[in-house]
Amino acid sequence: MNLTESLLHALKAHGARQIFGIPGDFALPYFRIIEESAILPLYTLSHEPGVGFAADASARITCGLGVAAVTYGAGALNMINAVAAAFAEKSPLVVLSGGPGKGESRSGLLLHHQAKTLDSQFQIFKEITCDQVRLDDAKRAPADIARVLASCLRRSEPVYIEIPRDMVALPCEPVVPQAALLPDQDALNACVEEILERLANAKSPVLMAGVEVRRYGLETKVAELSRRLGIPVVTSFMGRGLLAEQDAPLVGTYMGVAGFPEVTQLVESSDGLFLLGEIICDTNFAVSETKIDMRKTIQALDGRVTIGYHSYADLPLAALVQRMLDRTGKAEKVFDVKRQVFPYNLAADDATITPTDIATAVNDLMAANGKMPIASDMGDCLFTAMEIEHTALVAPGYYATMGYGVPAGLGLQAATGQRPLILVGDGAFQMTGWELGNCKRYGWDPIVLLFNNASWEMLRTFQPESSFNDLGHWGFAEMAAGMGGDGVRVNTRAELKAALDKALATRGRFQLIDITIPRGVLSETLARFVAGVKRLNAVK
Repeated sequence: MNLTESLLHALKAHGARQIFGIPGDFALPYFRIIEESAILPLYTLSHEPGVGFAADASARITCGLGVAAVTYGAGALNMINAVAAAFAEKSPLVVLSGGPGKGESRSGLLLHHQAKTLDSQFQIFKEITCDQVRLDDAKRAPADIARVLASCLRRSEPVYIEIPRDMVALPCEPVVPQAALLPDQDALNACVEEILERLANAKSPVLMAGVEVRRYGLETKVAELSRRLGIPVVTSFMGRGLLAEQDAPLVGTYMGVAGFPEVTQLVESSDGLFLLGEIICDTNFAVSETKIDMRKTIQALDGRVTIGYHSYADLPLAALVQRMLDRTGKAEKVFDVKRQVFPYNLAADDATITPTDIATAVNDLMAANGKMPIASDMGDCLFTAMEIEHTALVAPGYYATMGYGVPAGLGLQAATGQRPLILVGDGAFQMTGWELGNCKRYGWDPIVLLFNNASWEMLRTFQPESSFNDLGHWGFAEMAAGMGGDGVRVNTRAELKAALDKALATRGRFQLIDITIPRGVLSETLARFVAGVKRLNAVK
């Protein structure tokens, strides 16, 4: 076994299902081994940001490792934004980068793709990964690989592995995975007892499920825990899509002033708010109608549980949830919750289309034909997703990078085999929409709903006087055929419904529905968000 094969087997053993990549000269040797060994399937895309987004989405949807493979310098540095997004949103992404060999590193010449020093790339990735290694010693490589992959899974954050090109084929021993770290049992028991006591004494406890619940594959157990405790569940904006397939007392998504009043009131009036795997960030909490006092919440995140003014360190979320299940018995409480209401029954007439009409059409489609997983970009398409019935969703809700949606949808279909629905704005499509041209090679056939208002409309809502938000109309629908798919432009609600029905019935080619939305028309959720933010800013 050579070094690259040892790495590939280790990736597979740690939960990776495929590799997304773009080759380059420093990466050609290890790419050849990836292809010839067939240990993991390889999908090549067109631009490194798309590689990173696709790998990130595959990790999120499968609760496993996502793998992005690139070359040194021009490749890896071109993927920085996607890796930073994965780091910010706790996605277990493995970055594989080719690198200069030992001999050329000592040549005394500046090497192509080199920035400041040969080590610049390694140092840059230290800022946006939780562990790093350069595989420059074949004897030490198995232990180094084991350490880095363990870090990736334990912390659910990206890691960086650099492979010098003269090392890829050297003999190497198999990787032995690191043993799981066991938490202090006394601390775990004390923590669980305190949490259960707090929840039992609360008059209106609420469990808010965050992204770590999915990252660590805990949705089934968290749903069961909520039923045993008899506690209503909400998700945050970032956590939308969680528990969609579970039998949980799921009320809706908390969005403060932008959300449904019943959900906002439930969360902000709770005297026992349990934030389980929830990132405490402005996306989730800055638009609260009534400021939440985090000192009075229970927070479990990053292997730490904070209750009031003290914390329990080194308690993994999975161990915490399991111990809570062990202590609650198997009896489940019967209770009703008032669930968030979603729009249905689109009027298929000649009226122009609003984002909320799109959500209504999707709800009707899934009610009749079953749920579809969704990959959404940033902007009003993501706020529109909040009006779609609960289904699996991947989106950059916190880091908020544009261009995520299309490659994420491809990563989702590659990882699961499920046909995804992609929500993307025209501005984001200009960045990475061209990755759809790779669908024909791999048999992917996503349905793409392109929100086309010929502008960066969400930015315009906050700075309407700026003409740089104007994008103009591009012929996206007409471009689809050249990329191997089908495209249609729709202008009315009747045309939207007909296009969706046709797209669903057509398999084997991607379906692009270019939806004309009048400028200035927002989803109901984004309109509430903008109004709420302006109101809160006016108070300040």
